[in-house]
Amino acid sequence: MDALLGGRVRLRQSVRGYRAGMDAALLAAACDAPEGARVLEAGCGPGAVLLCAALRRPGLDFTGLERDPEALALAVENIRTNDLGSRVRVMAGDVCLPFSATGLSPFDAVLANPPYFDNPKTLRAPAPEKQQAWMAEGGLAAWTGFLLKAVRQGGSLTLIHRADRLADLLALLGEKAGSFQIRPIHPHADAPASRVLIRALKSGKAPLRLLPALVLHPREGSKHTPQAEAILRGEAGLGWS
Repeated sequence: MDALLGGRVRLRQSVRGYRAGMDAALLAAACDAPEGARVLEAGCGPGAVLLCAALRRPGLDFTGLERDPEALALAVENIRTNDLGSRVRVMAGDVCLPFSATGLSPFDAVLANPPYFDNPKTLRAPAPEKQQAWMAEGGLAAWTGFLLKAVRQGGSLTLIHRADRLADLLALLGEKAGSFQIRPIHPHADAPASRVLIRALKSGKAPLRLLPALVLHPREGSKHTPQAEAILRGEAGLGWS
């Protein structure tokens, strides 16, 4: 059993499969849906983002979609363990299918940490248990298309992904979303960004904003920078202003 947000969230994860880490913590901290909103996470895995976001934002209602039966079962168990069943639920779902297949109405906000690779030739194949989390079947186009259908007009989309796929994400989302805000995530202050957090509004028209970067690790001393440590412990959020 892993402890997140300074021990406020208890999470059981697969021993050999995908395990939630920094990216999940950052995505949860970036959720800024308004009070009373319905929030969807596509590809929720064992529920790390859902649970951390729910603890941070007690006025929101969360739904997670997951196609892997083992991860879905863990998410159900984790929701029960953390006593969040009144505001967090999960169901089987696949982003390669139309959003209408879920039977759900569009959400006020959607969250996603899509698999970072969609071409098996770009890296050594991961263990079979991690294949679905690493390789995006249908590519980023399937994920962005699903998310755009899953959110209402004016609703927000928040994603975390590799920095080198930023142009692809902007191109895929840009036909139906706008008002982009981008926060680069750097492993060290003197290193290029390795991740980006992207927030957009469906049908948004505001100019793109590039926000101050988040630096995760100092070169010496503690494991995380003070800002990153505060986010991991749930003592700070990751806003969009």
